[in-house]
Formats: sequence, C-alpha cells, structure tokens
Amino acid sequence: MRWLKGCFRDNILSNYIVTWIMEQKYLATESAKKKSLRVALIVSERTICEYSIFLDHLLTGLANDSIPVALVFPSGFNADSVFTGTAEVISHPVIDLPLLEHLNIRLLAERLRKFKPTVLHCLCESSALLTRRLAHLLDLPYVLMVNSLQKRRGKFSISSRYCAKIIVPSKTISDNIAEVYPCFADRIRQINIGTFVAEGTGCFSEPFRLATMVMAHPLDNVDYFENLFNAVRHLLIDDYEFMMVVMGCGRSERQLWKLLAALDLLQTVTIVPRLKPWSLVLSAGDIFIQPRPSLIFNTMLLEAMSIGSAVAGCKGGIDDLIIEDRTAVVFDPNDELSVMHTLKQLLDRREIARQIAKAAQQYLRENHTVNGMISATLQTYCEAQG
Repeated sequence: MRWLKGCFRDNILSNYIVTWIMEQKYLATESAKKKSLRVALIVSERTICEYSIFLDHLLTGLANDSIPVALVFPSGFNADSVFTGTAEVISHPVIDLPLLEHLNIRLLAERLRKFKPTVLHCLCESSALLTRRLAHLLDLPYVLMVNSLQKRRGKFSISSRYCAKIIVPSKTISDNIAEVYPCFADRIRQINIGTFVAEGTGCFSEPFRLATMVMAHPLDNVDYFENLFNAVRHLLIDDYEFMMVVMGCGRSERQLWKLLAALDLLQTVTIVPRLKPWSLVLSAGDIFIQPRPSLIFNTMLLEAMSIGSAVAGCKGGIDDLIIEDRTAVVFDPNDELSVMHTLKQLLDRREIARQIAKAAQQYLRENHTVNGMISATLQTYCEAQG
C-alpha cells in the first residue's frame, strides 16, 4: 500500500515537473517571438481622424516593449500630429496620381523591405486592399483591424493565405464579420480598445457651474438633429439652464445653423470643429450625447466615458458600450419626447447621473485597459508570424 502511495506521489511530482518544463518552453518561445517582432502599421485617413488616441496608445505600447515599428502614413497628413516615438515614418503614396498606383505600391514595398517587418498590421479596413498587395509582394502575414459594420455588398478584400488574424474592437462587429465573411470566422479576435480612465468623475463635479452637454457626430444630415434640438428648445422653455457644444463638420453644417436660428438656440448651442485633443472639449461636458446609432466604433464615446461624463445615447449599430441604466441612459432618437425625458432625467437627478458616469468608468477599468489591449495585440502579432 505504501508502495502504491509512493508511486502515486511520484507520478504527481513527475506530471508537475513536465508541466512546468512545458510552460517554461512556451514562455521562452513566446519571448523569442516577441523579440523577433518587427511591425509595419498601415495607417489610413480614418485612423488619423477617428482613432488617433488609439494609435497613440498602440505606438507608445510598442515603444515601451522595444518593438521596432514602421509607420506607413498617408501623404498629405502631418505625422507629428500623433506620437511616433522611434517609429520609422514612411509616407504613401510618394506620387499622388491615380495612374501611378502600382508604382507607388512597389516603391512602398521596397521601403518596407529595407525595414524587414515580420508582420503587417492594417489599422482600418479602408486600407485592406493595399495591405493585401503588400503582403503578397513581401510574402508576409498580416493582421487586419475592422472598426465598422460591414454589408455583403461592397465587401473589402481579404487574403485567405496572408491574412492571419482579424482584430475587432467589439462583439457586435465580431458577429457581423463572422456573418459577412464566414470563411474567416475562426481568425476573428476581439481586442477592446484601451483607454486611461480618469480618477475623478467630471459629471456635475462643480455644483455651481452651468450644466454643459457635448455631442460629437458628423454633420451630414440635418434630419438627424431635429428631434434633439426641438427637445433642447422645450427644456429651455421649461426654464432649464445649460449650454450645448456640437463637435463635428459635414455638408449639412450650414443647414444646422439655420435650424438653430429658427429654433432660437444660437445662444445655447454652438457648433465647433473636431478639435484635438478631444479631451479639452469632452472634459467640459457633464453629459455626452450620442444622437444616432453609429456604424463605426465610437472612440469619442469611449473617451467621454473615461473622463466621467454621463452618457445619453441610443441603441442600434455598434452599441456595446451603451448598457442601459448602467453605463448610459437610453432614448429613442426618432421620438422628441423620449429625448427630452432622458435629458431631463440627467439634469434633474444629478446624483443619479454621476452614478451612471462612475459605473461607466468602472466598466472601462475592467474591460478597456491600455495594458490589456497592448498585451493582446502583441500576442496576436506573435501568433500571426508563426
């Protein structure tokens, strides 16, 4: 009996030692892969306009881990507008003429060959075709990031041979890509975009300051704002005091100014361009409003939550961050009374608004850390390069 017990103990010890050795080998292999990483980031105009904070965090994380980076930056944009660190910046295209597209891609491939990347990372689906061509010319794996919902018509190009992983920032997009591109479903990986959450909560933090609402949305359709501005007008009639900042630009901006004038809101509502850094405008807001469902992951919403604004938004589109009565209050954008009731709720019950803002900040601390995003991205690179 003692002999059996001894054998049992020896087997457990042997299994433990074998497991430990295997774990050490795995960690050593992963460490070697990480040290050998050389990443080329393919940046689009949308990345610069919509995801500049994400790009800053990604570049900072790669620099902190001493990962060599080449940054393929669209010509006509100033690379100094983002943190580049020690990244090698390559402008593309060199000659911005449609007939010279193939020449520009070959020139870009030659520049990248000198850098010797081990993996390409396309930061936006708008550059999917360019990245696919580069992967073919350089015989390299690539990681594709998809930030918006896709339709079956007008699908972007994905290489079954070279596309190793598809990164998405939300489950809604993950489900959408799996449906539109079923043959790539096993390559999808959700990596939440990380942010740094403020220690304090900005929402109504100064009791005697005039309440401020901030909204950020493309100004492409005046109809999207009519119910909201009518609700704002009725709040003013009911003697509520506040101001509203609308951040954005678009073809309907002039019409929106006319609508504000017709509703006598020019003293209360102002329209400003999308200023950088966004935090300067967002931090002034007690309430952040997402007026319509978004088909693109809304980094402005993420940042508004991180600084502690109370969010009023609507469901639909990519709404993963909008959890009703937890991280946000929800209204029907097509119902003026619903919009007015929701904004009244936040203005009347300021402690409730602060609780929602704090809950949203805690949700981000648990699910949207920058360290978690960098770690998962590096792991994805290692898996991609094999």
